[in-house]
Amino acid sequence: MITQKQLLQVISGYDKNKLTIGTLGGHSALDACRGAKDEGLKTVVVCQKGREKTYEKYYKSREGKGIVDEVIIVEKFSDIVKPEIQQRLRELNTIFVQSRYFWVYCNYREIENKLLLPLIGSRSMLKAEERTGKDNQYRLLEKAGIKTPKRFADPRRIDRLVLVKATEAARGYERAFFLANSYNDYKEKIKEMIEKKIITSASAKKAVIEEFIVGAQVNFNYFYSPLTQELELLGTDTRRQTNIDGILRLTAAEQAEVMKYVKPQYVETGHVAVTVKESLLEKAFTLGEQFVAAAKKLYPPGIIGPFALQAAIKPGPPEEEITVFDISARIPGSPGIAATPYSNYLYGRAVTAGRRIAMEARQAIRQNRLIEIVT
Repeated sequence: MITQKQLLQVISGYDKNKLTIGTLGGHSALDACRGAKDEGLKTVVVCQKGREKTYEKYYKSREGKGIVDEVIIVEKFSDIVKPEIQQRLRELNTIFVQSRYFWVYCNYREIENKLLLPLIGSRSMLKAEERTGKDNQYRLLEKAGIKTPKRFADPRRIDRLVLVKATEAARGYERAFFLANSYNDYKEKIKEMIEKKIITSASAKKAVIEEFIVGAQVNFNYFYSPLTQELELLGTDTRRQTNIDGILRLTAAEQAEVMKYVKPQYVETGHVAVTVKESLLEKAFTLGEQFVAAAKKLYPPGIIGPFALQAAIKPGPPEEEITVFDISARIPGSPGIAATPYSNYLYGRAVTAGRRIAMEARQAIRQNRLIEIVT
């Protein structure tokens, strides 16, 4: 693991007046870059060849517009660990915003042990979003005392409606979902999905089986500052997914006809800003505080900066209950949260996760505490 001592040596050689915010070209890159520019910082995006136009052309800084100052093109995202790429980023005085792309496209061990760049966020939490193995998000949520859906290690014990999540055959970073209400129902649907090559036999064996929670789905997007030791709720949103969103827009009769030929899929295409009633905010903050405390114990130094808890709100009685079914232990990838009022309540203006990261970096520089917000 890259040590804080090694990072301190890197940071000590940086020109703090010319700090650059860096990111991989996808997921939350534009959010991070916009936030950096708003705070007077430079930006650099590492792009995979063939996927660079968004950053190199459409949002490139030029003539008073755009947000991407530098573009570094690599054959594949995992090439970020190559010595020459790292050297170029250090020459730009780069602190890097980790995103979902790190664990989708890069190698955990290489990021942990070879990427000698200061990362905003906890390097040790890169694996925390996993759902299998010893170090997984369920362990973290249980440590935090946060309610999660009941899980079934043995499908033969299914006694209620469950949601089954299995890694796709074609895209190892996406999951296929289906509902089942019994062991026999589970077996039939698993067999069908394997035959259609949607999933593999291997991914079926590792599938996560969870109680299906019926409730309003909300993602709570937080920011935890090591500098102030305060938790902030930046905003709330919900996911937009295909093809399930298209199906839900149809009438019941049309849905019945379409479902004869099309199976629902839950592939994320974006997010929609939502709000929650004020009586739920204290519960949401409590969940965030519990998560921060547990992360400090299991993955020291714990959460640094942005993270999200993806939840369903059950109606009660006696009162609404928030059940968390997924986490994002880094920038959540939902710049639309600026359309919700929660950061405005704090700062008097809308603040995205990207802007809040840049604000934290600026404060750390002023206080000579940059090492405290990176790993």
